[in-house]
Amino acid sequence: MSQFEGIWVPLVTPFRQGEPDYDQAQLLAQQLILAGVHGLVVCGTTGEAACLNEYEQAHMLAAILEVTKNTCPVLMGIGGSDTRVLTEKIRRHDDPRLTGFLASAPAYVRPAQEGIRLHFEALATATDKALVLYNIPARTGVNIDLGTCIALQKHSNIVAIKESAGLATQLSGLINCTGLKVLCGDDALLFDALGLGGHGAISAAAHVRPDLFVALYELMRAARYAEAKLLFEQLLPLIRLLFSEPNPAPVKAALALQGYIHDELRLPMTTMSLAGKTKLADLLDSLAQVSGHGPHHSIAADHNRRALLKLLS
Repeated sequence: MSQFEGIWVPLVTPFRQGEPDYDQAQLLAQQLILAGVHGLVVCGTTGEAACLNEYEQAHMLAAILEVTKNTCPVLMGIGGSDTRVLTEKIRRHDDPRLTGFLASAPAYVRPAQEGIRLHFEALATATDKALVLYNIPARTGVNIDLGTCIALQKHSNIVAIKESAGLATQLSGLINCTGLKVLCGDDALLFDALGLGGHGAISAAAHVRPDLFVALYELMRAARYAEAKLLFEQLLPLIRLLFSEPNPAPVKAALALQGYIHDELRLPMTTMSLAGKTKLADLLDSLAQVSGHGPHHSIAADHNRRALLKLLS
């Protein structure tokens, strides 16, 4: 299997009393690897990278690379608007153990497609590692058009795209008209993306029961579509709830209910609502009865309820 296929997880950044908890991040990474995920992203949107300073980002990357030990590919998230600043950042973080970088389009400034193309080419030229494009117009304010992706694939370091525009037509165009590996970034479209020929996903929801997301991917690869559809339908209520409030608050609440991290975010992000946590505890209970092919890392239903009471106290 190509390195840029399968289920990748954009790691949350655990906090403890306002500071990054690197030990908890390492433990979480190890659990995800044991569950069979195919890759990890450090300092992505789900990792609250916008609220981490340069030292914290570098320390988090080093912590994760220490535990992956080349057994699992790792991407470093790169976001911002200034091409020069970002090329310098890539050079600073160009660790030999790192697989590559996940780079979003320049946010807020809304450049023309030509500017987007030149931006990504500059980033790709700043490293000999892989560059994965990240298209998320809801956050950046600009779409990476299909024609731009076709032009960018000519650069040898630009190998894949995380597509989060939420449009099946755009996913289909990328899959059929480019040589890029196409990773779904909209978890609610995961089944459709894989059915269209997508190569996997970078899935925030896969923090929770990663074994089931890996099982879904394996079922689709084996053309066992009816079983895959049934499994996806079981996962869909969880996916919808995890994105019913701003990411990563619901994902962190779920991980706290499972006993992996503290339920803590940095402002301006806030924790999931009481109503959301109550629904989440019930969904985790129901998913505890669903088995995937990999190790089962979900915590028992009674633990979920005890953890919920503790969170709300």
